[in-house]
Amino acid sequence: MSRFLSRARSRALLQSLRLRPGERRYALLEACAIGIVSAVAALALKEGVDLLSTYRIQAAVRFGWIALPLAGAMLGFLAGVIVENLAPQATGGGIPQVKAILAQFPLPMGLGEAVVKAIGTILILGSGMTLGRRGPTVYIGAALAAQLSAWVPTSPVHRRQMIASGAAAGLAAGFNTPIAGVFFVVEELMRDVSGLTLETAILASFTGGVVSQLLGATDGQLPERLMEVGLRASFETRELPFYLLLGVLAGVAGTLFSRGILQALEFNRRLRRSLPWRIALAGLVSGGFIALLPNLFHNQADLREFIIFGQGDWQITAIAFFAYFLLTILAYGSGAPGGLFAPALVLGAALGYLVGTAEVALTGQGASFTYVLAGMSAFFTAVVRVPVTAIVIVLELTADFNAVLPLMISAGIAYVVGESVRGASLYQYLLAAQGIDLDDDASANTLLDNLDASDIMHSPVETLSSALVLEDVRHIFARSRYRGFPVVTDNKLVGVVTQADITRLASRPGTMALEQLMTARPISVQPSASLSEVMTLFNRYQLSHLPVARERELLGIITRSDIIRAEVGRRSSQLPPTETGFRGSEPSYLVYQTRSPALGDGRLLLPLANPNTAPFLMRMAAAIARMRRAELECLRVVPVPRHQNLARTRVTTEQARTLMHMAEAIGLEWDVPVHSEIRLAHDVAHTVLNSIRDRHISLVLGGWQGTEPSSSPLAAIVRHASCDVVLVKPGDTATATVARPSRWLIPIAGGPNTQRALELLPELSGWTPEPEFWLCQVFPPDASDLDSSPLDAAARELQQFAPNRVTAIPIRAHSVTEAIVKLATTEACDVTLLGDSRESFLQRALHGNLPAAIAREIDSTVILVRAASDRSA
Repeated sequence: MSRFLSRARSRALLQSLRLRPGERRYALLEACAIGIVSAVAALALKEGVDLLSTYRIQAAVRFGWIALPLAGAMLGFLAGVIVENLAPQATGGGIPQVKAILAQFPLPMGLGEAVVKAIGTILILGSGMTLGRRGPTVYIGAALAAQLSAWVPTSPVHRRQMIASGAAAGLAAGFNTPIAGVFFVVEELMRDVSGLTLETAILASFTGGVVSQLLGATDGQLPERLMEVGLRASFETRELPFYLLLGVLAGVAGTLFSRGILQALEFNRRLRRSLPWRIALAGLVSGGFIALLPNLFHNQADLREFIIFGQGDWQITAIAFFAYFLLTILAYGSGAPGGLFAPALVLGAALGYLVGTAEVALTGQGASFTYVLAGMSAFFTAVVRVPVTAIVIVLELTADFNAVLPLMISAGIAYVVGESVRGASLYQYLLAAQGIDLDDDASANTLLDNLDASDIMHSPVETLSSALVLEDVRHIFARSRYRGFPVVTDNKLVGVVTQADITRLASRPGTMALEQLMTARPISVQPSASLSEVMTLFNRYQLSHLPVARERELLGIITRSDIIRAEVGRRSSQLPPTETGFRGSEPSYLVYQTRSPALGDGRLLLPLANPNTAPFLMRMAAAIARMRRAELECLRVVPVPRHQNLARTRVTTEQARTLMHMAEAIGLEWDVPVHSEIRLAHDVAHTVLNSIRDRHISLVLGGWQGTEPSSSPLAAIVRHASCDVVLVKPGDTATATVARPSRWLIPIAGGPNTQRALELLPELSGWTPEPEFWLCQVFPPDASDLDSSPLDAAARELQQFAPNRVTAIPIRAHSVTEAIVKLATTEACDVTLLGDSRESFLQRALHGNLPAAIAREIDSTVILVRAASDRSA
C-alpha cells in the first residue's frame, strides 16, 4: 500500500484548512443532520433499554429473584458475543475512543461500530447492570458523524470537527443538555475553540437537544417535576463548610472510583476469559446482588429518580451509594458496553444527600436537595475532570440557577482534590492502559522545540507533472532511486504516486493518465508546523515522505532520515555530555572488579539492576555466551546524586557483590568466562554506553518491565548502543522450569529488528528445553490478498535450525496487539519474541508502540530485539 497517506486513510490532519463560504454552509447543514440522527439514535437506545428492562422486571415478578441473575448472565453473554465478533472496539462507554480519534489516532469508527454499540448497550442496561447510556450515545453520535463524513468526502480536518459535533449532539440528545454538549467537546474532547468547531458543535448540539426533546428521547422533564414537588436549591453562607466537605469527599470518592475501574479492567484482562464470559459473570454477580436488595433496586431508572429526589432516609441512600459504587466498577471492568455519566451523577447525588442529611442532623437546618445537585457536579468532576461541563449539565437538567454557587464550590474543590490525588481524568488512564498516551503525544520533544517543518525539509523536490501518462512514470521509476514522487500542476501539489501504485497498476495501459492513478489530496504540512506535529504524522500513519506546502504550493519534502538527522544534530550540539555517553563527562568510579581468562571470541554485557530477575537473566546470558563461545561482562551501576563526589561517596555494595558472586557461580556452571564490575556513577546510561565502547561489547542483554522506557536509562541505551540490544521481561518461565517442550511465539512484521530477532533465535532459545517455534503474521480482516511471503520466508529460514518444529500461522484481526496476546495466551506460549519498532529511535516513539502494548498484556516471558544496524535507520 502507498507509504503516502491515501485518501481512505487521510482521516486526520494536523494542519488547519480554511473552508470557502459554500463549504461552510455545507458544514452547518451537515451539523444539523448529525444532530437529527443523534437524537433518533438516542431515542432508539432509550426505548430499547426501557423495553428490555420492563421484560426483565416482569420476569422477576413471575419467576422470582432467580430471573435477575439469569437475565444478567444471558443478556451479558449475548452482548459480549456481538461486540467481540462484530466490533471489538465497542466495549466500555466509548468516550476514550472518541477522544483518541479526535487526537489523530486511526481507530475504526463508523456505522457498524455505532450499531454494535447501540445493541450492546441495550442488552447490558436491559440486563440490569448499573451503567449509563449517555456515554454510548456520545460515541454513537460521533460514529454516525464519521460515517456521514465518509459518505460525503471532505477534508480530514472537517471530518474531525464533524466527529466532535456528533459527540456534542450525542450528549445533548442523551441528557437534553445542548450547552453541556458544546462545553464537553471543548473542555474534554478537542480543546479547540476555532470558529468552525464552535459553530458546528453548537448547531449539532442544539439540533440534537431540540429533536431529542420533541421525540421524548430523554427521561422526562426534570425541571417541571422538581417544581411540582417543590424542590428548589438554596444557599446560605453558613453552609460553606459543608459544601467544602462535600467537595473533598467527592474528590476522594471519585478518585477511588476511577482506580477501582482501572483495577477491575486489569483484573479482567488477566482473567484469561473471553469477553462474553467476563460480561456474563459480571451480569450474574450484579443480578444476584440486586436480587438481595429491596425492589427499588431492580429498576435503575426508578433508583436514580429515588436518589435525586431524596425520597429515602440516609440508611437506604448509603446502601444505594455503596451498591451502585461496587456494581458499576464490576460492570464496567468486565468490558461491558455502557457509560459512566449517569452512574457518576447518581453516586454524586447520593453522596450529596448524605452530607446534606449530616448538616441537618448537626445544625437542625439545611436543604438536602441543594447538596444533591452539588454532589452530582462534584463527583462527576472528580471522575471526568471537566468541572465546567459538570456544572452546566446539572444546571441544564434542573433549570435551577440558585444552585450555581454550591455547584461551583463543590466541583472546584473536587477538581483540586482529584488532581492532587491522581492527576488525570479516568478517560486519560483508560487510554493509557491501551497504549495511547495523549499527553505524551501532545507534548513537544524538548530537544527539538524550536524546529519546524521548514528547518528540516529538503528542497527543491523532484516532482512529476500531472500531464504525464503511466508509461512515462514507469520509465522514471525505473531510472530513479526514489520510491515516490509528489505530483504537481503549476507547482501546486495535487497528489502523490509511489512504486506501490505502479506495481498495482502493472496490467493497465501505458496511456493511462497520471491523474487517474495518483493519490489525490495527500496529507501535507505547513512549513510552520512544529516538528512534534511532523513526528506525530510519521509515527501514527507509518509515512515515509511528507510534503511541505503552503496554500498547495509545494515547498519541500520531509523523510524519516531528515527527522533522525535533526535529532542527532541537536543531541551532538546541545545535549550535556552525559546524555550522549561519549564526551567529557565525569568518569564512573570502580569499587569492585573481577576478571576471568579472556578466552572468548567476543563479549556480552549484562547490566544488573533488579535482584529478583537477575538470576534468570544471568542464566539466559550464560546460555547465549556459551553458544557464542563468548565472555560475559556483568555490570552493576550504583547511581549517585550529581552533587556528590563519586570517590568520596559511601555506598553499600553488599547486595551488588552477592549478585556478582552468583554470576560467577553461574558462569562456572555453564563453563563461561565471567567478568564483573560494580561502579558508582552519576549517569547510569552513560556508564553502560562507555562499557559497551571500552569492552567491545557485541550484545547487551537487559531487564525490561514491558513499558515504554522513554525517560529511563534504558531508553538512552537502546538509542545509542553500537551493538545489538536484547530486552527481556521475565514472566512465568523465569520462576519455573518448563517440563514440556517450550513454545516460542514470533510475530513477523518485517524490518531489520524482526530479521535480527530470527537470526539470534538459536542463541536466545538455548536456555529453554526442546523449543517449538510458532510464527504468525497478522492481516486486516478485509484484506483480499494475503501476502504471506515474509511469513513463509521466515519459516523456511527457521526450519534449517529447527526442522519439524516450526509452525507458520496467518491471522486476520482488527488489532495486531489483541491477536498476538490472544494467541500467546490461549496457546500457552512460554516466550514471545518481538522485533522492536523502528520508530523507537526517537525519544517519544517507544510510547504506545506494539512491543510495549503486547508485553503489558502477556504474563509469560517477552523478549525484544533491537538490531545494531537499525541505529542509523
